[in-house]
Amino acid sequence: MSTVPSEGRSLRTVLRAVVALALLLGWTAVSGSAAHAGREAAVEVRGGDTLYSTGTRCTVGFNARSGSTTYALLSGRCAQGARTWYADPALTVPVGVTAGVSFPGNDYASIRYTNTAVVYPGEVSLGTGARDITGAANPVVGQPICHVGRTTGYRCGTVQAVNLTVNYGDGIVYGLFRSTICSEPGDAGGPAFSGGTALGIIVGSTGTCASGGFTYYQPVTEWLSAYGLTVY
Repeated sequence: MSTVPSEGRSLRTVLRAVVALALLLGWTAVSGSAAHAGREAAVEVRGGDTLYSTGTRCTVGFNARSGSTTYALLSGRCAQGARTWYADPALTVPVGVTAGVSFPGNDYASIRYTNTAVVYPGEVSLGTGARDITGAANPVVGQPICHVGRTTGYRCGTVQAVNLTVNYGDGIVYGLFRSTICSEPGDAGGPAFSGGTALGIIVGSTGTCASGGFTYYQPVTEWLSAYGLTVY
């Protein structure tokens, strides 16, 4: 599991606010009676879509690759303990296996796609249409940002702060960033981007969309660097 060097932590702001991390995961037990996803050849998995494992489901942040091998980025907290992943809640269309999980310290997991009959576009779903992701970068304060949550859908705002430390309660995570966009339960893992540039995935929030709130993200560049991957 990746760890964050202690040098420089004193420069980061430790946030003690109650962060709705557990709620944001928003997963429930998966019913085995769900309908088949259809023929595997027709299945596509892109950023913003959901992958399923026994007893859990997680949102794909972004797809990436190393050579001819493709991977998905998930929340590390969500993916803990899961091994095999499927494209459907009935667990009939396998797509890959967990390649690595980093939590706490970071909050990301890497899923290696193994089913070549499934298509893995380098895009994120916007609900209506898709956004092609062609690069990744570190967020900058004041930068425009949009994200897609499973519950709240497509929303936009600006990057508010970077290099933040958050105490999840079951672990401390370093190097997060925050936006002015709200999130709700079930949004965790959703992709955050600026134009066609990947910035991060949703990992937590404060407040609600009704009352006003902020969202915290795991930067995507840490995940890409850790596993030697590039978005496409």
